[in-house]
Amino acid sequence: MTKVIFLDAAGTLFDVRGSVGEVYGKFARSWGITVSNEDLNAAFFQSFASASPMAFPGIEAAKIPQLEFEWWQAVAAKAFEIAGVFHQFSDFPKFFAELYAHFATAEPWFVYPDVLPALNKWQQQGIELAVVSNFDSRIYAVLKALNLAEYFTSVTISTEVGAAKPDSQIFTAALQKHNALAEKVLHIGDSFKADYGGAKAAGLKAIWLNREQEKVESGKLPLTETKIELCSSLDYLAF
Repeated sequence: MTKVIFLDAAGTLFDVRGSVGEVYGKFARSWGITVSNEDLNAAFFQSFASASPMAFPGIEAAKIPQLEFEWWQAVAAKAFEIAGVFHQFSDFPKFFAELYAHFATAEPWFVYPDVLPALNKWQQQGIELAVVSNFDSRIYAVLKALNLAEYFTSVTISTEVGAAKPDSQIFTAALQKHNALAEKVLHIGDSFKADYGGAKAAGLKAIWLNREQEKVESGKLPLTETKIELCSSLDYLAF
């Protein structure tokens, strides 16, 4: 029986209300800048996809929050550049500070409806629950604001470990917190590459939470994989 379950955060437990483009666009309009939410959303994901992993190996803990802020500011700035409106900001750092703080609150997020029933069920079964995420240190405030923090024994994030999923180092760090063997632990997440592929490569059991019903070409499967363990909701998982 599974005694420990690791879960990804954004896209698995919670997600952005509407879209990132909507939130960014709303804040931009408050600064007098008009931009299409759809264009900005596409620009954001283009910028995000081209960014280096959010991990800072060898950096002392006290410096990590500032590095996280700068990492996200660069992603946001590039998104507004791609959308063609970056030059309109009179003070982009000030604008971004407001935006960044907003994402540390509950307001821009929603919890997926299948999450609380699943967490309650697993907690009642005596299963230890943990978050393993490439999120930044705002995760602690977000989990608390969304009334999720109480469910998790530990939280392991890429910026504190110095390695981002799918790197096995982040899974190893989480396993050490639970004194658990990889093959005894299940990881659930929405990213095929980072969550499913990363966890399997690190020796964990894994389930791909394919909320968007994405398809993966057989050629992209790990050589040892003949079948993907996946689900589209946490509702029907039983251990």
